[in-house]
Amino acid sequence: MSNILVIDDDTDICMLLNRYLSKNGFNVTTAYTGKAALESITNQIPDIVLCDFRLDDMNGSELLEKIKQVNSAIPVIIMTGYSDVRTAVNIMKSGAFDYVTKPLLPEEILHTLKRALAESKSDPLAGEASVKESVVETPDTKKPKKYKSKYVFGKSPIFKIILEQIQLVAPTNFSIIIYGESGSGKESVANEIHNNSARAHKPFVAIDCGALSKELASSELFGHEKGSFTGAINQKIGSFELANGGTIFLDEIANLSYDIQMALLRVVQERKMRRVGGVKDIDLDVRIIVASNERLSESAKKGKFREDLYHRFNEFSIEVPPLRNRREDIMLFADVFLEKTNGELNKSVKGFSDEVTRIFNQYSWPGNLRELNNVVKRSTLLTAGDLVQISSLPFEITHYDRLNFEPESTIAPEPRNNGYAVAEQPKKVLPLSDQGMKHASIDAEFELIVEALKKCNYNKSKAAQLLNIDRKTLYNKMKQYKEFNGEL
Repeated sequence: MSNILVIDDDTDICMLLNRYLSKNGFNVTTAYTGKAALESITNQIPDIVLCDFRLDDMNGSELLEKIKQVNSAIPVIIMTGYSDVRTAVNIMKSGAFDYVTKPLLPEEILHTLKRALAESKSDPLAGEASVKESVVETPDTKKPKKYKSKYVFGKSPIFKIILEQIQLVAPTNFSIIIYGESGSGKESVANEIHNNSARAHKPFVAIDCGALSKELASSELFGHEKGSFTGAINQKIGSFELANGGTIFLDEIANLSYDIQMALLRVVQERKMRRVGGVKDIDLDVRIIVASNERLSESAKKGKFREDLYHRFNEFSIEVPPLRNRREDIMLFADVFLEKTNGELNKSVKGFSDEVTRIFNQYSWPGNLRELNNVVKRSTLLTAGDLVQISSLPFEITHYDRLNFEPESTIAPEPRNNGYAVAEQPKKVLPLSDQGMKHASIDAEFELIVEALKKCNYNKSKAAQLLNIDRKTLYNKMKQYKEFNGEL
């Protein structure tokens, strides 16, 4: 059992990581400050360190330097927000093994930890098998011909058509483009295609291209040789090489830089690749499935995406509908996520109250299945009784009517009454008392928050950055408004 030290000043994150990693075979120690972490390392050297970039008493660069002074062989993985990715890249050049971005994805963390442990061995290739195990679900060699899906896709008529398309295209070697909004389940569709193909017993490797920095994209996709650039202290096996014989899924493909697209075109055309700093070509037998939330044909016309690469990928395409277009599936997915969360949190919440069910069915779910899953997890954690109540739901859902929480890609219809347009209602003017002034101040802040959320497509981290406040302050402001105005 490997010893891991988790360092984060957020006690909730430490608790959840402790629980998740313990279930996956790690012996977890937590620390909430850099000072406490260094004391822990002095008493017992961990096999690996998972550290938040921003701590109350020091930043990631300082802590990394001090950890390396104690023991330079300890792999350190940095946890950072998207706004700090460039800084994280610089930290990697100073000796960090890798970084993961918040919000944290459990599978990504587990994969990165296993890769760090494997590559920290004396033989840089010794851990290759272990790395593959972290991304591959190896089926039973006696698996029946008819594959039984591990995914729940819903019962809506529109998705039945998609399942028929999956069955049709899966046995082929066609490259596929999957279109759909973020969080709509594109990776699940790609995995279903893989599991229904002749490659099902080979690796399925998923890469979020939107999370790859320009500096590290080549290394992540194609790997690198030891010493090929500053910080390349070991040989690294890239995602394409890991997926050899199986399927690679490139999500948000349009986010790749033009240089990486050019390198990718060679891989698609010649089925060969070369590691960064390498001199030998590596033969590849990989099925490529890509996904995008924007039309690649339009991106090609605008010069953002190589047209020749688009045509290489466009042998078959599948459109995944947003959750708001298949409302009959919302509570089905909510129940599935609740059952899964009960197991993770060791709870026994039985379901959702009628009021929560009504709100779920009315809400537009701009974050689709990913947002629904996160909401169910959060509300289950906060629920003490048998049913999830409205008090456990996040602010933007309970205040849906006030926020008019529709994604930017849709245009809200003009408000009407019996077929006639309704004039905009004047805002209520509060009395000029101390309480009224306080309300006015809070209302003014709330309007700014709403505007920022809309501009950032309701991404709270980006909205907080736009407002020049941290995410925690944003939540506190929203909570304060809720307390003054009561539940909707």
